[in-house]
Amino acid sequence: MKTKIDKRIPRTRQLIQATFDALKKLGGSGKNEEIVNQLIHDLNIPDDVADIPHKGNPNKTELSYQADWARTYLNKSGVIENSARGVWSIRPDYAGIDILDEKQIVLLVRLKQGQASSESDDLSDKPDDDDPSNDYLEYPDELKPWREKLADILQNMDPYGFERLAQRVLRECGFTQVEVTKKSGDGGIDGTGKLRINGIFSFNVAFQCKRYKGMVGAGEIRDFRGSLTTDIEKGVMITTGTFSKAAKEEASNPGKQQIDLIDGEDFISKIAEYGIGVRPVTTYEIDEEFFNKI
Repeated sequence: MKTKIDKRIPRTRQLIQATFDALKKLGGSGKNEEIVNQLIHDLNIPDDVADIPHKGNPNKTELSYQADWARTYLNKSGVIENSARGVWSIRPDYAGIDILDEKQIVLLVRLKQGQASSESDDLSDKPDDDDPSNDYLEYPDELKPWREKLADILQNMDPYGFERLAQRVLRECGFTQVEVTKKSGDGGIDGTGKLRINGIFSFNVAFQCKRYKGMVGAGEIRDFRGSLTTDIEKGVMITTGTFSKAAKEEASNPGKQQIDLIDGEDFISKIAEYGIGVRPVTTYEIDEEFFNKI
């Protein structure tokens, strides 16, 4: 049975052109969060709508989930590409194009997946499903089953084990002298470390771990900022969940000490990037058109 979602949230097909436009406004390339933030701005999506969680994954917003699908269709149809560092960019052939044919993009991807019998298939009579995976692809590119399984493991870890994992990830990211706070009543700081840039500049950093199923709000950001001592020059909050729009705005408020945010998807990407407790498994996408035309 298909799950109905809030009708105020743009669906995948509505976001295909909007995502392409967002990338153009970002200079032709951008990361997931930048793209979603641009979509929120361009489509005038209210904060309460942008923060609605995805029913199949409470640690991801529904808007972000639909945007994942839009990028997947754009990627599989050759409009955009994704680098090893998670940056999406418009392919050169489309740099001079302004308007896309969303219907043809969806049809092209369906044909590649063997889900359409001919190019004359009419999508106009297809229901506007709330879960596009029911019709075309099993998963969006960025939401493969291993990520869901790892997210579940992280959310059910021993809290001190999760802090040690965060310590390991930060070390891999270039932090040194990373220590996990072992006493209670530490004012919300779970650990400290130093970040050295280009072997010259160094910053004292404090981090906090939130093993959440759901969303971290602006209040948690303010509480963490309030716990930072005068010798701390940078704060980092890590969560297995996600951050509300208000939390992101609070963290980057120009009049206050900046807090860097690492949400569950970013954290999993870092774990995969550095091969911490995971091993890559090679698979292949078959280009049936190539074999039919060679």
